[in-house]
Amino acid sequence: MRLIMLRRHFLQTTAAAAPFILSGRSAFADEFGGMKKRVGLIGTGWYGKADLLRLVQVAPVEVVSLCDVDSVMLKEAGDLTASRQLSKKIPRLYQDYREMLKEKDLDIVLIATPDHWHALPMIDAVKAGADVYVQKPTGVDVVESAAMVAAARKYGRVVQVGTQRRSTPHLIEAMNDIVKAGKLGKISHVEMCCYYHMRSRRTDADTTPPAHLDYDLWTGPAPLRPYNPIVHPRSWRAFMEYGNGIVGDMCVHMFDMVRWMLDLGWPKHISSEGGIFMDKASRANITDTQTATFAYDDLNLVWTHRAWGSAPDSKYPWAAVLYGEKGTLKLSVNSYDFIPAKGEAIHRDCVMELDQYPEDQTEKDLEKHVAPAIRGHMKDLLRNTVTRGKPVADIEQGHISSASCIMANLAQQTGRTFHYDPNAAPAGVVKDDAAATALLARPYRAPWVHPDPAAV
Repeated sequence: MRLIMLRRHFLQTTAAAAPFILSGRSAFADEFGGMKKRVGLIGTGWYGKADLLRLVQVAPVEVVSLCDVDSVMLKEAGDLTASRQLSKKIPRLYQDYREMLKEKDLDIVLIATPDHWHALPMIDAVKAGADVYVQKPTGVDVVESAAMVAAARKYGRVVQVGTQRRSTPHLIEAMNDIVKAGKLGKISHVEMCCYYHMRSRRTDADTTPPAHLDYDLWTGPAPLRPYNPIVHPRSWRAFMEYGNGIVGDMCVHMFDMVRWMLDLGWPKHISSEGGIFMDKASRANITDTQTATFAYDDLNLVWTHRAWGSAPDSKYPWAAVLYGEKGTLKLSVNSYDFIPAKGEAIHRDCVMELDQYPEDQTEKDLEKHVAPAIRGHMKDLLRNTVTRGKPVADIEQGHISSASCIMANLAQQTGRTFHYDPNAAPAGVVKDDAAATALLARPYRAPWVHPDPAAV
């Protein structure tokens, strides 16, 4: 009965979808002569499942492989995937992604690991002949991020980065109907912010890793810290060893969205200040207070995060605000507001599509307001696996946004302003600053080898 209901659901809800989807999952299969895309997922935690299950919703893919260093998490994901895909088959389960990729039988690989594990699996996946969806930020240092671009191009693979603001329906509308329509006029200042209390305040003591977690493999190329229960699952972002703090997590989304809307490339220079100003007791080593400026010609994009206190605008605690000569545009994952200097204001809320996808209502930990954006991002990826074009969040765009945020953190840590030249081979240089350039690649823990953009 459930299968019949699901089929009826697909037929009813996909008639109004994009031309690519036509009449639902079956139309996607027809485009490949009835062949399904074979999919694997590396990293079966919170967002790995969110990404995978949105892909399952929009196309008749077959999820054949799952990989995670946490055996409990892996088994749970296998059972959940079987319950949601049409075949009802439990995927093959792997602890080591290298074993999964050895099969060389995957059309698409999703990567939703902690940030320090984005680069190597993505590079190995394209070498194995797969197209890739990799979560943001692309990497934890600028050079490994550049190597990801080089690998995608060398092996001719489509790589979509999980900066899904570019596929968020109400933000696409804001870009087209407000920004591109010229309703803001000239834009000379953008404020981006996050005031969520998302920095861990825990003070847990170090301990022994749980038996179901291969902590050495989880750590991989990152520095090996004593195991702390804060890091797994989900709170690993509290440590710079595994990610890039709130800038790498939240700024990268808003910065990427603004670049997309305004058609911006690399900043002329990047500066940042901040630190741990309030919460000095936590084990977390990421900043709780930070500002960063991404400078362009006649335009500054200014980021602020503060993991304490209240937001200046309670409706836009994580947002970007575009200031133009003709008005102001506030943008978030939940809504947008256009406030013109003259005329009527425009307000739009996100549409969660719960009627079309009722399973979203009960899926554990799913950000329901983000699900439509993930589905749109997956459709765009799939479309480009056919055309072999560049998706909306192509790896190069993800690299620009991610590397700029990485350099904002480096600027904060060093007190330097980064004037980055991306065209200096093989991975760019900080102009007239050899010491800063040396920071663009951080050491890898042996036996893992840092990827080289010139030799991927």
